[in-house]
Amino acid sequence: MQAIEIASFGGPEVLRLTSRPMPVAADGEVLVRVHASGVNRPDLLQRAGGYPPPPGVSDIPGLGIAGEIVAGDAQAMAAAGLQVGAMVCALVAGGGYAQYCVVPVPQ
Repeated sequence: MQAIEIASFGGPEVLRLTSRPMPVAADGEVLVRVHASGVNRPDLLQRAGGYPPPPGVSDIPGLGIAGEIVAGDAQAMAAAGLQVGAMVCALVAGGGYAQYCVVPVPQ
């Protein structure tokens, strides 16, 4: 999949289009095909070097997404009233500037 990564700290010119492995939804998660990702202050601070991603979180920026569920934990989706094809929005810990993003079902 394609994603935007921060090549070095600085202005918008440091953002680079790159290829990354397709994420896989684990138990309790869904895979969302991202249609839109917001740009917010933490994203700008991360790009400038003032807000490193927490340990274990994707280094791909993007904390707010909207898109379509394409796969995921069927049991967790059913319990939440979700299904493949549902349009959703979510706040994520990172990874929103990509074609696909894994999201915990409760979000």
